[in-house]
Amino acid sequence: MSARRLTVAASPWLACVFLALGFASSAPAPAEAAGKLPNNVIPVHYFIELRPDLDRAMIAGSEVIDIQARETTDRLVLNAVAMTIDRAGLDDEVGQVAAVTLDGDAQTVVLAFPQSIGPGRHRLAINFTARINSFGRGLFSVDYPTDGGRRRLIATHLEPTDARRIFPCWDEPAFKASFEIAVTVPETFTAVSNMPVTHEEPAGAGQKRVAFAPTPPMSSYLSVLAAGELERITGDADGVEIGVVTTVGKRERGRYALDSAIALLRYYVDYFGVRYPLPKLDLIALPGGSNGAMENWGGITFFETRLLFDPGSSSERLKRDIFVVLAHEMAHLWFGDLVTMAWWDDLWLNEGFASWMQSKAAEQLNPGWTIWLESSGAKDYAMTADARRTSHPIRQPVADESEAMVAFDTITYTKGQAFIRQLEAYLGEPAFRDGIRRYMAAHAYGNATTADLWQALETASGQPVAAIAAGYTEQSGVPLIRGQTRCADGRQQLHIVQERFAIHDPNALPRRWQVPIVIAPAGRRQASERYLLSDGVLDITAGACGEPILLNAGGLGYYRVQYDEPTRQALAASFARLPRADRVTLLADGRALVAAEKMPPADYFALVEAIPADDVRAVWQSANGAFERLDRLERDRPQRGILQAYARKILRPAFDRLGWRRAPGEPVGRALLRSDLIWALGGYSDSEILAVARRRYEAFRDDPASLDPELRGAVIHLAGRTADRATWEALRAEGRRATAAEERVRYYYGLASALDPALAADTLAIALSDELPANLAQNLIYWVASAGEQPALAWDFVRANFDTLSARHGPPFRDSFVAGLMTNFTDRAHATELAGFGPAHQSSGGRIAAARAEEAIAAEADFAERVLPSIEDWIAARTQ
Repeated sequence: MSARRLTVAASPWLACVFLALGFASSAPAPAEAAGKLPNNVIPVHYFIELRPDLDRAMIAGSEVIDIQARETTDRLVLNAVAMTIDRAGLDDEVGQVAAVTLDGDAQTVVLAFPQSIGPGRHRLAINFTARINSFGRGLFSVDYPTDGGRRRLIATHLEPTDARRIFPCWDEPAFKASFEIAVTVPETFTAVSNMPVTHEEPAGAGQKRVAFAPTPPMSSYLSVLAAGELERITGDADGVEIGVVTTVGKRERGRYALDSAIALLRYYVDYFGVRYPLPKLDLIALPGGSNGAMENWGGITFFETRLLFDPGSSSERLKRDIFVVLAHEMAHLWFGDLVTMAWWDDLWLNEGFASWMQSKAAEQLNPGWTIWLESSGAKDYAMTADARRTSHPIRQPVADESEAMVAFDTITYTKGQAFIRQLEAYLGEPAFRDGIRRYMAAHAYGNATTADLWQALETASGQPVAAIAAGYTEQSGVPLIRGQTRCADGRQQLHIVQERFAIHDPNALPRRWQVPIVIAPAGRRQASERYLLSDGVLDITAGACGEPILLNAGGLGYYRVQYDEPTRQALAASFARLPRADRVTLLADGRALVAAEKMPPADYFALVEAIPADDVRAVWQSANGAFERLDRLERDRPQRGILQAYARKILRPAFDRLGWRRAPGEPVGRALLRSDLIWALGGYSDSEILAVARRRYEAFRDDPASLDPELRGAVIHLAGRTADRATWEALRAEGRRATAAEERVRYYYGLASALDPALAADTLAIALSDELPANLAQNLIYWVASAGEQPALAWDFVRANFDTLSARHGPPFRDSFVAGLMTNFTDRAHATELAGFGPAHQSSGGRIAAARAEEAIAAEADFAERVLPSIEDWIAARTQ
């Protein structure tokens, strides 16, 4: 069946490896209710042999799986999709060859045997043929440019349910087993997987066979394989070899990621109280895309734009992005890899915690970045989505593969992150960390649920964590805290009431949360007091009469705050003197309250106009977020020019204070803000900004050193936005020549930013060619709709070429991309059109994504009808 076979029982060397790394030779049995597959038979160890053919885009494979039968059966049910199975046999017995039935809809294969299989250990051998995909699921190929011409590599992406596209397996997170992989590749290739290479040997015809050590017990979606013309740099983190793997010629750009990974690994080992158990950790840079990474144990994959940094040409913005993404993925080595959710309904245990830890680690290791403050916009976005009818609980039911795919959303990631931060603040950092360590120790190499985490935190803190958490994790929605003040006997009395905050949902049912709130007099954070609002009403004495009181001091709470009119006016009057986190929170809540018609637009803009020109980036980001939304809604309305003039009036003083050139010793935050403001003001038709950006772009083409790396993204975007044919062709030529992914993305984003419909149409046509890898081609379509303000053109293009695009980009294109693209519209007609677009509703996950998009579009249309006219009137009166 297989050219080579190793098992834990048969190989003393392998047994020693398992003991040395500290994990058992068999995985815990999956929970009875987990997943869709029967658990009467479970995998223990896979030996997988893969022989990919890059020219034919096919994989010839074989595997031998050690299985444990828990009861007598005559059939096995595994996952498999888009493959053929040539033969399946049991225990090397000729008579135990299975009848094979593949079910494409269920993504399963049933192996029916002529004789019953008794309880105990068995070996299942399967020969199969699978595909190498053009889209980034399963095993896929990427063609990328080099100075010596185009090259091709292969890599895997298996989360959530795509291991089944490469080899038949129990492809659910609860079925943990060890994986031992061997692959045959061209002899010029370097192959990387979860574990170190044990040996290489010639395989004839210019090929070689590369074998890897077995992994610890882990879920199938964490397997990884990458192979191509690669090179590697390494470092050491207390005995763990850290490597950065790149295509040839790029390894030195991995130095920053390597140094960051060493620091992060040490920080995480200390925080979690559990050593990283594998002997190595590779960070694998894949060309072809513009975002994304995957936390495969021992071999994390990244698109190059999220891992490679050139000190001479890369921006500080990219440096931060790389660190934060790296911190997120490395946090998964514990939250997700070592301890894994039992089923995808607890995905937030992976993503919410990794999102929280990415910011916690960045704040600890790079405190000058103020990451928590600058992530406030993401939290605000999540709260906006959570206030809609189509939101879902953090812990959500997931019925199938398509639903697992769309579970990776802002509620899972960012609401999860925000709630964990709120809970940590309430319990205290020492107790919270003790609980996390207990959780890790109890469930290492196994699976866990949300309830397991609450139990560990309750033991550590003595607090009713499960009761507090239920309102946030078991139901959707955002609490609204309303405060009313009055003066009595010279002291201010504060009456607090809890409600549900909703947008575009007039029939929203009442809900109750146990809300940890922090109350402080404005400007006197040291006088803050903490309360748990569990009964929905709270009456306290708070400060002197007339002293404005903050009801979410520090902005750590996941709730909106609605102040009474006197307090609102007092906070606006003292806005510039408030701590910066409170300024950001007030702006975010004000914007949301205007959308919900719970606050007059004039009161929100009073806060915006109180922002001092020298305020921090996070404050300006919040204000500009409101302007961006209004500008998008105004695209087809006659008042857009007035709105843009007002936005320029507010933002331009901040830019004029900074100017175009970075000052010596300037803080990084100011450099990032300068780029933000150039980008924004150019979008609001600031003629001077656009003219200077054009001149700087032309100078940059002649002398790249003439343009600050921090400004290149904004300048190229604005050059593309106003491009004529000659400029568009120049941008495309530069994009084609670029071998660094950061530069390539920058130029093609510039192309997609063109406002000229003819140029936008030509940009879309690129997505049908082989000029770009699939991921980047898909992004190009979205960028035309968003950055290029051409959603109708992009949507017409997708409809006209849907079958071709869907075949190239795979199921996610149908299930989520179309819905995401449509959110660039803000009118009810397109919400209705999406509802009637059959392909987007073919799977249950697609129907969920479409429903969310339809609600988002309808909410924007509703805002434009109800609220936007009053904003237009106020701005028009203000600018006369």
